[in-house]
Amino acid sequence: MSAIALETADDAGVSRIYEVGYHIVPTVKEEDLDKVVGGIRSIVEKVGGSFIAEGAPALTRLAYPMTIREGEKYIEHDRWYFGWLKFEADVAVASALDEAMKRSADIMRHMVFRTVREDTRAKYRAPQLREVKRTDTIKTIARRPEEASAPVSEEDLEKALQDITAE
Repeated sequence: MSAIALETADDAGVSRIYEVGYHIVPTVKEEDLDKVVGGIRSIVEKVGGSFIAEGAPALTRLAYPMTIREGEKYIEHDRWYFGWLKFEADVAVASALDEAMKRSADIMRHMVFRTVREDTRAKYRAPQLREVKRTDTIKTIARRPEEASAPVSEEDLEKALQDITAE
């Protein structure tokens, strides 16, 4: 179920902030990516939606290969173009965008969801190194004095081994 499906009829005419993330099939040529993204943008623009931010599609390696059907064949891909758009529009625009993306042959996966205007993506920070202070001396743990051991005869050793294996 889409996040858009949860919006109610009472929300009609209400402007909200949405974000759409999408995977474009890798068989689309790089020079045709603008055409595919332009189709997504045109749906929003036709009804007065306004754009807030955009992440241009970039070829991304997937965590696992995915199989798609192209004509009569199934083709496995391990890379896709991933892009996203953040926009403000009516609930009906978001629903129309969701339906149009489902019908598009160039878009394999997509997700339209409600979000906030602020930039909420995590910023990369280099890990901070922690300074560890060394102690001046290394303390030794006192051990029990070792018990004096007497030499063991072959017979005693053999008997002890039989007792152990018999249990």
